Amino acid sequence: MNALPRTALVVDDDPDIRRIVSAWLTRLGFTVRNASDGKSALTALHERPPALLCLDLMLPECSGYDVCEHLQHTEGLREVRVLVLSARSLPEDRALAEELGARSYLMKPFTHADFIRHVNDALAEEPLGGGLP
Repeated sequence: MNALPRTALVVDDDPDIRRIVSAWLTRLGFTVRNASDGKSALTALHERPPALLCLDLMLPECSGYDVCEHLQHTEGLREVRVLVLSARSLPEDRALAEELGARSYLMKPFTHADFIRHVNDALAEEPLGGGLP
């Protein structure tokens, strides 16, 4: 895979979520790119696959589920680690996201500490620890 080790793509149609998550990831040492819909996410993934994808499920153009499915069926994108950030709370939502390759699932709204823990879960072999003061 061509993913750069400390890169992230944040995909959410809410600009405030993109801004906050991007700031937290930047402070953790990530180079961060953003997309506001599923179609833009797919384009960004093919341009430069990130190490971490922070992905909302309810997106314009195509859903986060569609993005996950695309990752699983595309050589060179299967290794992208997916952290779902979603307001969807049903167990079926989490189960489907995990079935489609999500490594961690974080419910909105979430705290900084929860976010850091879930980033660590998603990256598994690369724990970041600590957090921001």
